[in-house]
This record gives sequence, structure tokens and C-alpha cells, in this order.
Amino acid sequence: MPPAISHGADRTGALNTVKAAGLVFGDIGTSPIYTLTVILALVPRTEATILGVLSLIIWTLVLIVTVQYAWLAMSLGKKGEGGTIVLREILDPLLKGPRSRYVLLIMTVIGVSLLMGDGVLTPAISILSAVEGVELIPGLEATGTDMLVLLAAGIAIALFYFQRRGTERVAFAFGPVMVVWFAALTVSGLVLIAQVPSVLLAFNPLLGLSFLFSNGLASFLILASVILCATGGEALYADMGHLGRDPIRRAWRYVFVALVINYLGQGAFALAHPEASTFLFEMILSLSEFAYVPFVLLSIAATVIASQAMISGIFSIVYQGITTRLLPAMKVDYTSPELRSQIYIDIVNWGLLAAVLFVMLIFRESHRLASAYGLAVTGTMALTGVLMTAIFVRRHRYGHAALAWGITLLDLAFLGASLSKLQSGGYWSLVLAAVPLTVILIYLSGQRRLYRAFGAMPLEGFLHEYRETWATMNRISGTALFFARDVERIPPYVGRTMFVNNILYQDNILVSIVVEDAPFGVTHDFKRNLAEGLRSFEIRHGYLEIVDIVSILRDHGIHEKSIFYGLEEIVTDRLVWRVFALIKRNAPTFVQFYRLPADHLHGVSTRIEM
Repeated sequence: MPPAISHGADRTGALNTVKAAGLVFGDIGTSPIYTLTVILALVPRTEATILGVLSLIIWTLVLIVTVQYAWLAMSLGKKGEGGTIVLREILDPLLKGPRSRYVLLIMTVIGVSLLMGDGVLTPAISILSAVEGVELIPGLEATGTDMLVLLAAGIAIALFYFQRRGTERVAFAFGPVMVVWFAALTVSGLVLIAQVPSVLLAFNPLLGLSFLFSNGLASFLILASVILCATGGEALYADMGHLGRDPIRRAWRYVFVALVINYLGQGAFALAHPEASTFLFEMILSLSEFAYVPFVLLSIAATVIASQAMISGIFSIVYQGITTRLLPAMKVDYTSPELRSQIYIDIVNWGLLAAVLFVMLIFRESHRLASAYGLAVTGTMALTGVLMTAIFVRRHRYGHAALAWGITLLDLAFLGASLSKLQSGGYWSLVLAAVPLTVILIYLSGQRRLYRAFGAMPLEGFLHEYRETWATMNRISGTALFFARDVERIPPYVGRTMFVNNILYQDNILVSIVVEDAPFGVTHDFKRNLAEGLRSFEIRHGYLEIVDIVSILRDHGIHEKSIFYGLEEIVTDRLVWRVFALIKRNAPTFVQFYRLPADHLHGVSTRIEM
């Protein structure tokens, strides 16, 4: 019996490792399509240069992806935790004083915005770079840029169109396809390394450092393109909630080996064919014309998977932002009854598609887009490094803190080099990130202003007035629910309903929904009887949980006749608050977000001047 159990565990572990290859490593796994091509277009193709560049790529994968993300970042959270918002949730309780928390909030907002900007550029560059391989297919050499952009746009439209239907049905194929992709990268790389074994010298970090300091500023700025090899590295941490820490770390060992072997193979091909322009595709074509077309199709499939992983990641980030109240509520559809990670957000989906198509039309070619790509990525990496260092210091893990700070300095070097991309289109990543950044800042500022203007009633004063009303007013039979974030401060709509509109039920329940710092877990129960006919009920859930409020209420024997909730009618002459009012008007209320029964809902409007 024990061997059978071991076999079962091994099989599950292997299956999760394959899943991780598809769900987590699509972005970084497709980086070999364009990374070395972009770098070697900027430098002389001498042996010293090629070996130096390869050395920088290898050690970037080691230090940034393996040390920063696979080891340090993933050591911080439990299963389910990952991403910038999670780091904020970990660090916030460790800080003292409102100023530190405000700085942390701003850093988190910037990190989320940069990652969402990256979510636009990743599908654009991945799909464009893959379809450009079509030009090397015999008979299709004359395929023009317009046709390639059209093909890439068609693939993107199809990809985003099918998001609404959920990816669970096809997700099972993502892992095996990426396994085949990484196998193809490994085999092709090994063949070329066998032809030019001297390329193995690139494992020496001194060659990378020698190249870095050989031509002053020009060599330093090459780091802006070297970082392309690590784009998608943040997915190791951000996607922990999908599969857990161990399968992702396990899969990264194999992916790392495949990537390094392929980069070395491309380097060997570059040493033998310095006149080449697109190294991966020309390398495959030189090995086998027969295998080339299947490889191009495989590369397109891999880039679609990479894009899918990024889209799913953006949905998850937005959902985290909604539940932690960084972002306004949005309509969320759950496309899988089993997988909590399978969600669809309509407005985000079509907004991303519009931005992806716009970027494709602006840049048209992957090498031009690569000149703009990476700025948002390095900004996110640097912020992650700063937050990790602060957490390790606060937890008195000083050895980890020192290592994290060293990696952060490296992140800042990559960020500094990437700033050189501003003049060649890098500003577009900032423009794209500015859209969610503006929405978040206006929303947070408006919510604070709204909360101050609300004039919530302290519980003690509310109970005094409630008891007087209860003693003198006729009551409606049945149960009414009133939602309040904090029972100690009663929203004005509750008092308006009971004391102004004279609506008082036989059983009145104040329901509070509290989002926990942890990603998962749901608890719920009655807290206390506040007065005769007035009870409080509390639901606490992790910020990644999909909560069925109605089911919870029914489990506790609550069968409400009416559900009351507050609506704000914002009156203002200021442009910024008009934008905030527009956001609030188009956002579903939290009772809609939690899908409470529509036939029981009664909105109570409160007029607020801002």
C-alpha cells in the first residue's frame, strides 16, 4: 500500500508541475523568440560580445527569477498569496504610523498599475514576434508587415473573445503544449551547443561583467534589453494561488534549464551565422525545413498561452483590488464551479483588447515594440524588491533582507537602463499604466472624501434612537437586512430607513462583510444581540475568496423579506469628483457584486455634496 500512495503523490506532483508550465511560465517561456534578436541588433556580433550578453542573460535568470521570485518572494506567503497587493497585505500590519501606510499604499497602487500596463504589452509583443516567423516559411517570404499585423490582431481578438466562455475547457492542454515547447527549445539548443561548445563559457559571470563595463554607458543601457529574458518572472509569485509554491518551484527548475540551453544554442548559432536577423526561427530553419512550419505553429500556440496567462493574471489582480477596496466594484463572472482563479471581468477584458490592438497598430513590428517593452516590468520588480526588503527587516530576518536589498539594487539598475527606452516608445508603458493609476487614485480619494461626508452614526447614539422607535412604532413582520462595513459606525441610510421613512421590521439584522488579510478562508456567525429586534451578523473572508452570501445566510436560517443598502447621489462642480461620480454610477453596488437576490433589494439614496 505505501508504494501506491507514493505513486499517487508523485503523479499528482508531476501533473501540477505540467500545469505550472502552462499557467505560469508562458510569458518567460516565449521570451527566447525575441530577446537575443533584440540585443544582438544593438551590439557588434563579436565572440566576446555574444558570450558577454549570454552571460548577462543566464545570471539575470539566476538572480532575478530564481533568487528574487522563486526563493525570496515565494518564501513570504502561504498558498494563495502572491503579487504586489499581497505584499502590501503582509507589510501593512508590520508598519507603525499613518504616513508609512500611506507610502505603502501609493507604492502598491503604482505596482498594480505598472503590472496592468505590462498586461497590454505582453500579448502584443508575444503574438507579433511569433507570427513574424511566418516570413521564413518557403513561399511566404513576401508576406508584408500589414498582413502580419492583421494576423496578430485576429489572433488577439479570438483570444479575448473566448475569455467570456472561460478557459477551463482548454486549460488542460496548456501544460502539455508548453512542455512540448520547452522540449523543442531544449533539443534545438543542445544541437547547436554541440556544434559550438565554446558557448558554454558564458556561464562565467566575469564575461558578463566584462561586457557590461567595456563600453561605458552604451553597455549599461543594454541591460534594458537583457531584462526581456526575465519578463514574466513575476508570475512565479503572482500565480502561487493557482497551484501552490512547490509545483511552481519544481517546474521552474526544468524551465530554467530549457531557457538557458536555448539561449546558449542561439548564441552558438549567432557565432556561426553573425549575419542572421531572427535567431530562434533561423536556427530552427537551419536544423530542419520540415520541422519549421510545425515549430512556427507551436510558437504561436505558446504565445497565445502566454497571453492567456497574463490576461488571467490581470483578472486576478483586479479581483484582489476590488475585494481589498483599491478598485471600484466591477461585474465579475465565475467561469468555473471548481477553480476560484477562473473569473471573467467584462470591462477589463475589452479594455485590454482595445489597448493590445492599439499597441500592435502603433508599433507594427516586435523589435520596435521590444524597444518600448520592459520599463513597466523593471518598475514592478524594483517595487517588489523594496517591499520584500521591508518585510524581511520588520520580521528581523536580516540575512534575507540584505540579500533582498542587493537584488533590489540590481532591479534598480535594470530600471535605470530601461529609462533610456522612454524616447523610443517606452513612454507608452507609462501612458498605459497611467490609466488604471488615475482611476485608482481618484477612486481612493473619492471614497475617503465620501466616508468623511457620510456622517456615520456611532452605535451608541443609533441604539438610543432605535430603542425609542422600537417602543413607539408598529413593526413589519419578517426579517430585514442592513449592510454596514463596521457595526460600530452605522451608515446614515440605516437611520433614514428606520427613523425617517418609518420602516422597521420585527427582525432587523446588521450584516458586516470583513475582508481578511489572508487570501482564503471564510467564517460567519451571529455576533451579538444589539437590542430587542436588532442583531449583528458578521462574514469574514479572504480577499481571493468567491463568497456565496445567500448560501451563508440560508445556512444560518436567515430568510429575509427585504435587503436595504445605501446609494450615494453625488453633487459636485469639480471635474475630479465628477469623474468619481461617474465611476460610482457605473460600478455595481456591493450587494450586486455579491449577487444578492434582486427582488429583495431596496436602495436608499443619500445626497452628498463634494
